[in-house]
Amino acid sequence: MPATAPAPSPATLPVAAGQEESAPDDAGEPRRTDPRSFIVGAVASLGQVALPLAFGAYAVLDGEPARLLFAIPAVLAILAISTALAYLQWYRFTYRIGASDIRVESGVIARAARSVPYERIQDVSLEQKLLPRLFGLVEVRFETGAGGKDELKLSYLTGAEGERLREVVRSQKDGAVVATDADTDTLAEPVEAPPPLFAMGPRRVVTFGLFEFSLAVVAVVAGAAQQFDFLLPFDLWDFDAWQDRLAGPGRWLAGLGVAAQIAGGIIAVATFLAIGFATGLVRTALREWDFRLERTDKGLRRRRGLLTRTDVVMPIHRVQALRIGTGAVRRWFGWRELKLVSLAQDSGSANHSVAPFAQAEEIAPIVAVTGFHLPGEGLQWQRATSQYRTDRVVLAGLALSAMTIGLAVAGQGWLVAVPPLGFAIIAALEFANWRFVANGFDASQMFTRRNFLAPRIAIASRVKLQSVEISQGPIARRRGYATLSLGLAGGKFAVSGISLERARQLRAAVLESIAGRDFSELV
Repeated sequence: MPATAPAPSPATLPVAAGQEESAPDDAGEPRRTDPRSFIVGAVASLGQVALPLAFGAYAVLDGEPARLLFAIPAVLAILAISTALAYLQWYRFTYRIGASDIRVESGVIARAARSVPYERIQDVSLEQKLLPRLFGLVEVRFETGAGGKDELKLSYLTGAEGERLREVVRSQKDGAVVATDADTDTLAEPVEAPPPLFAMGPRRVVTFGLFEFSLAVVAVVAGAAQQFDFLLPFDLWDFDAWQDRLAGPGRWLAGLGVAAQIAGGIIAVATFLAIGFATGLVRTALREWDFRLERTDKGLRRRRGLLTRTDVVMPIHRVQALRIGTGAVRRWFGWRELKLVSLAQDSGSANHSVAPFAQAEEIAPIVAVTGFHLPGEGLQWQRATSQYRTDRVVLAGLALSAMTIGLAVAGQGWLVAVPPLGFAIIAALEFANWRFVANGFDASQMFTRRNFLAPRIAIASRVKLQSVEISQGPIARRRGYATLSLGLAGGKFAVSGISLERARQLRAAVLESIAGRDFSELV
């Protein structure tokens, strides 16, 4: 259990029957995080210096093992200093849960004090990375809605203390009953957990991973090779040397005939695809393992992650809009993703993914819980003007024509055909988007439908929109269309290429909804 200073004296918050009061008090003594967080910090700092030490030792030894006797004391001294600094950082970091704010003081030599009022805190989330999770510790993140730049973190506390702080903050904001679970050192679970709104088991996660093709591992290897190319016995970026190295295998492969060359190409492509699918599968499993979305009295609670376990609660009244999207391939299998645009932040992003890989019938109940609704069959969708799409094709054609002329003058041969091919693709996509991309509105919401290849639907409440702006560039003014930009807390909502009359109609509808709502009811 954490070694803390004496607990703050109880305040006057109401508490559940049979539970001790755990409300904040300005007169409380500062607390330190759990002592085991020092061990986690020390191990993490050792991991940060391990690679530089290894390369430093390699450079010092330089093929002479006798120098090891001189390197060992230096390495031990560096490790000792790193451990001592981790301890001092833990010892000098204190926090206090006051009646009106959370106060943190940190710094070994130069001290820094910070106070965050409760009204600025949008949400409190818990995160467990692998190493803290082994010790039963969590990182508590107090999200202030400042794009991740003003986030306050306590690393690390027990799961019970993290849950207690989350409830204390919300009780200060909402006047709710403070309910804690002080007898467990892991993330507290409901006594009788209701069935989840949405969950993904191992089979669903694996299926999801197969659609998340990624070459991130190739980029990582390339970056590492660029950083540490001095350790290689040859110049990584000497292409003439590469040609010499491949000349021998190339002649050997050419001697095997056309069939062998085709087989070699197929194997190379298969290897490339296998790496991409394996990387996507691993990344998806690490992020989405044991995904659970539940409805609680505080909002939607989402837990996910294999090595790093995150626990986020998204208050429903802070949901500003919904985004439903899919991919160019997964759309044919009916898979979609549902995101909530919220005032709170999730790892620097305002879009909370609450159903990352779901069918339409699984998304509908979640949408209903948020107070939004999906577009009805009677909704009248309206497309962008044909002038807007035509102008986009013409501008692309002018740019590609200049590129074609440049390639022809330079005598680039078959490369001259690339810009016309690109123009044909752009023209086809613009025509498809003209038929698919549309907007609509009903009595309470606005809808946009975008992207023919990977369809996206955005849903916004007309009441929660904060501003309405109609903009026209020089071409748009002459051609009679405009862009309608709607102010949305935590995200963007825009309708492009619509007629000026349509833009004014939508603006009037939004302003009428905002003016007719008593916003004191939303508090």
